[in-house]
Formats: sequence, structure tokens, C-alpha cells
Amino acid sequence: MAVSQKATILVVDDTLENIEVAKGVLSQEYLVQAALNGEIALKIVEKRKPDLVLLDIMMPEMDGYEVCKKLKANEATKDIPIIFLTAKVQEEDETKGLSLGAVDYITKPISPAILKERVKNHLILKASRELLARQNEVLEERVIERTAQLAELQDVAMVAMGALAESRDPETGNHIRRTQHYVKALAIELAQKDKYVELLTPEVITSLFKSAPLHDIGKVGIEDSILLKPGKLTDDEFAEMRNHPAYGRDAISAAETSIDSADNFLIFAKEIAYSHHEKWDGTGYPQKLSGDDIPLSARLMAIADVYDALISKRVYKPAFSHEKAMDIIIAGKGSHFDPEMIDCLENIADKFNHIAQQYADE
Repeated sequence: MAVSQKATILVVDDTLENIEVAKGVLSQEYLVQAALNGEIALKIVEKRKPDLVLLDIMMPEMDGYEVCKKLKANEATKDIPIIFLTAKVQEEDETKGLSLGAVDYITKPISPAILKERVKNHLILKASRELLARQNEVLEERVIERTAQLAELQDVAMVAMGALAESRDPETGNHIRRTQHYVKALAIELAQKDKYVELLTPEVITSLFKSAPLHDIGKVGIEDSILLKPGKLTDDEFAEMRNHPAYGRDAISAAETSIDSADNFLIFAKEIAYSHHEKWDGTGYPQKLSGDDIPLSARLMAIADVYDALISKRVYKPAFSHEKAMDIIIAGKGSHFDPEMIDCLENIADKFNHIAQQYADE
């Protein structure tokens, strides 16, 4: 509180004459309250916090040191400035008072001019600390708000980039949104296993969710004559189609060079783009990786991508039911897909179906 706003001073002293002296010095500039002992002082402070406490040391039952300890131990009152106002003039007494958290130590008899100046100075310091604390709170709120805005912008950018690739294939619809949520749901379930609890932290799962939309970003490098061909691809065309994981990896790698360090979502995005067509038994592409050599992020994406392709209509097939899609994926346990992940998928099959319905194509 600024001094000009009639700050409240609590004078704690067991001698009425001493209280009257302090009131006579301070009452023109401040609202002065009084307490004849420590217990009363603590009750007053509990009801209405003063801006500063003038505290005698030598009082019966509860001395000033004990009152100071209690005020400093309480989170609600620890920041109230305390000035000891006492007849104890020994250096060790002053040292003890200051060590307990008092901001100043004034000996009796009181010098009115000194008392006024020290009270004023400590109230100014208190007001400055409170102003700085408020400014820090505002700054922290702005940082949190800006961080949230950047995270949202990042999410939008990832989805937009993924949509750019998918827009060239008019049949994919809400594929990006669905696969993004499949990956998240499956990762959350997998994180329940001891093997993955430290790998799949909430922060990592968030990064996986953000990176999933870029799984087919490499399709932007495939010619329309191949990508949009309604019939069966030739061997050469299929070979070119299989290059899209490398195109995606290279595009994301290029993006990484524009920032000082790669965030998790870009690292995962690169893994997903390059390796989500790998198969557990090593028969996938482009590297023919097998088992745990396939990045965890890509193994999650493989299940999400295939499930969504199965339940979606394509030029070469009708949309399969959720049940049929699950049967096909479960049949690929240990060959196409990570067997532990398939176990988890069976536990949350209803969640996959719900996501599919929630983000169904129009």
C-alpha cells in the first residue's frame, strides 16, 4: 500500500504510555491500531492485516520475539514489515530480532523524527515489493498466455501442413484428425505398461499428437498422375509412391535447420513420416526395419493409419466396419504390428470407434 493511502500501523506494547507516545508521533499520517500483548496482536492481525507492526520485546506471557516468529511462520502474514521498538539496547538483542525477520530495530526512548522516517521508508519498500510482485505476476500471466498462443499456432501449423499433403487426395477427408487422436489414445494406453511409463510421459504424448498430422507430408513430392491414379499402379509408379516417406523425412529435416534445436514434435514427426510403413516382421519399407528397431512413434502411427484406411472408403475398396477393421489389424499382430500395441488396441477398441464417429467424413 502506498504511504499516501493512510497505511495501518499496529503498535504492540504492554505499556499504555508507550502506545500513546507512538500514536502521538504517527497518527497524523497513519491509521494507528494498538495491542497490549502478543495474543491480542495476533488476533488483530488475523482479522485485518496491518501494513507494518511496531513490536515491543519485553512483554509478559508472549514476548516480542515469539510474536515475530508466529507472524513470520504464517504464509498470510510473513511479508508484514516488523520493527522492534524496545528498551533492550544490547547488540545481541538487536541481532536476534533481525535474525527472526524484523526489518528494523529502534531503541527507546523514541526519537519522533527517527521513528517517522524509518516507518515511512519501510512502508515505501513494502509498496515497492508489492508493486514488483504484481508486475511479475502480470508478466508470468503474459508469458503463459503467449506460450499457449504459440502452442496453438504450432498445432495449427502442423495440421495445415498435413492437410496440404492430404488435400491432393480428395478421399482422405478427416483422416488427419482421426489418426492424430488414435495415436494419442493408443499412447496413453501403452503408457500404463511398466516398459513405457517413462518413455510415454504426458509431454511426449502431446508431442506425438502434434506430430501425427505430418505422417504423409511426403506425398507433396508425388506427381498427381501417380497419387491420383484411379487404377492399379505400375511397378515403377508404386516404387515412386514408396519414396514419399523419404520425401517427408527430408522436408522435416529441412525445417529443423531453421531452428536452434529440434523440438520433440519435429523429431517424432520425422520418425513417423519416414518409418510408419515399416512392419514388425521387417517386410515393410523404406528400410525394412523390424521389431523395436522401428521407432515407437512410427509403430503407433502404423496402427492408426491402417485402421483409418480400413474404415474409410477408397477408390479400390469400400469402407469396412469397425469390427472388420479390428479383425484385420489383430490378424497382423506380430507380423505387421507391434504385438504389445495390439494388446493395448484391443483394450481401447471402443475409443477408436468413438474417434472414428466423432471425426467422420461428411
